[in-house]
Amino acid sequence: MAPTLHHAQADLGEVRLHYVTAGEGPAVLLLHGWPQTWHMWRHVMPGLAARYRVVAPDLRGLGDSSRPAGGYDKKTVAQDAWRLMTEVLGERRFFVAGHDWGGPTAFALAAQHRDAVRRMAIFDVPVPGDGTPVFHLNRWHHGLHREPGLAEELLAGKEEVYLRFFYRSWGARPDAIEEAAQQEYLRAYRQPGAMRAGFEFYRATPQDERDNEGFLARDGKLPMPILCYGGATGRGRGPAALDSWRRVAMDVRGGIAEGCGHWIPEERPDWVLAELLAFFGEEAG
Repeated sequence: MAPTLHHAQADLGEVRLHYVTAGEGPAVLLLHGWPQTWHMWRHVMPGLAARYRVVAPDLRGLGDSSRPAGGYDKKTVAQDAWRLMTEVLGERRFFVAGHDWGGPTAFALAAQHRDAVRRMAIFDVPVPGDGTPVFHLNRWHHGLHREPGLAEELLAGKEEVYLRFFYRSWGARPDAIEEAAQQEYLRAYRQPGAMRAGFEFYRATPQDERDNEGFLARDGKLPMPILCYGGATGRGRGPAALDSWRRVAMDVRGGIAEGCGHWIPEERPDWVLAELLAFFGEEAG
């Protein structure tokens, strides 16, 4: 029988986070990307929940979380997740998996709380501030999204056209994300202020780069084991993701996710689940 998914809201003061939990055991925090929500982990959560307490929040501004005016730098977004795990759920040490913007959020979380993050798994995203321009490589939309106020004005009423382009074009096949999931994402991103909040994640990139450079200069590379895969085809990052994480962490393994573009956890969820269970399972208890 599939584990029950529990939906809840955490009031953190400046922001209210919607989050979903399932299972019992050591905690695993799942961090989603754009233009997605916690729902991107829907096929991975049940298998993880057989062994772990799984927590999948909607990041600030996205999904069914609240949309503050600011605080979209990943240092702050990571602190939201930290407060959820520690203050609300009572978890002091946990595993982390992140995709797309969930990856830089995971880096900022681990950089600020090195003893708390046991291991991290990262899918198809490099680290801003790793000393190279790879974060922006082959990503035309970064420039558009970073222009203050422009993208939300251009795309008002056209959210479906724009977002479906990414869902259709950035996987290894056009139906990499099934229609029901696309509908759920469209519901979330049509909410007032949701598109603006998503673009604020991109607008905060210069601050993310400064923060991450500071973390690395002060404390050095991340010490915890990291598993990283880049998508093999389409708009997948390929080896660039792994190379980036090796510049900022001491113990990085992984490679290329065959048969995947950018949406790895949705394109091959059974494979992702097996990789997570094996990797997290190396550290028992």
